[in-house]
Amino acid sequence: MTQRFVRVAATSEVPPGALREVWVGDLCLALCNAGGELYAIESVCTHDGGPLEAGVLEGYEVECPRHGARFDVRSGEAVCLPAMKPVRAFPLRVRGDAIEVAIEGS
Repeated sequence: MTQRFVRVAATSEVPPGALREVWVGDLCLALCNAGGELYAIESVCTHDGGPLEAGVLEGYEVECPRHGARFDVRSGEAVCLPAMKPVRAFPLRVRGDAIEVAIEGS
């Protein structure tokens, strides 16, 4: 499979410290601005399906609003129980003021 980059938001829509939900087809992503660095992760907690974009971003970790599981936005790694499985992290690039996320395609 090849990857293709899809425009998902403008940089102004995700200021430092912010989380923003975006959809690419049926895939829900959380765009995360950790101190000026942008990341994209799947926005569904692997513990209980909580919406990560509604969580709290502290440093490079997002905390699920349901049960407090935390994930590293750089890698998707689960860093705090009750989650044990990572969320998917997606390559991201900025072109001008557009945020683009790489998704798999055929």
